[in-house]
Amino acid sequence: MKRIAILASGSGTNAENLVRYFADHPTIEVATVICNRREAGVYARLRALGIEVEHWGKEHWVDQTAVTAHLQQLGVDLVVLSGFLAVVREPLLTAYRDRIVNIHPSLLPRHGGPGMYGHHVHEQVLADGDTQSGITIHLVNEQVDGGRILAQFTCPVLPDDTADTLAARIHPLEYAHFPPVIEDYLSHI
Repeated sequence: MKRIAILASGSGTNAENLVRYFADHPTIEVATVICNRREAGVYARLRALGIEVEHWGKEHWVDQTAVTAHLQQLGVDLVVLSGFLAVVREPLLTAYRDRIVNIHPSLLPRHGGPGMYGHHVHEQVLADGDTQSGITIHLVNEQVDGGRILAQFTCPVLPDDTADTLAARIHPLEYAHFPPVIEDYLSHI
């Protein structure tokens, strides 16, 4: 059985989608869900499914030694960032080289890097006049949003779009594609 850890910071819609997708999976299970923000909606969302979310505060993300040891103790094979807003660094990067996956709400390499998350990304897509956006599922490395791309899925940017309407078209792409891409990637590692 392959084990994944989900790291989240926000409302938890993607985390919930992943938990539901892998709930009765024959070869993959969610070992833990960890959040770095006490006020995040992911706690209530997953508690409703009977899943307790672990809180690891910001002090654990400066030096990621304890988090890394915890994931290794749980036998985690793959770390999945699901709206996670802390930068992943050593020793987690080395311990899980090519085994940390992130989802980004644009077509990288456009609109990636520090500060490019959530509505900031959609606002930049609109400001730059892009006619297409989408999601990128990629591996995590030392460069924020710079890891190898595993998959991209697109949607049009419409002339009257706002950041909210664009986000509303991006979210279904995340829900439809993130779990199967993780499933496929895990089958090859």
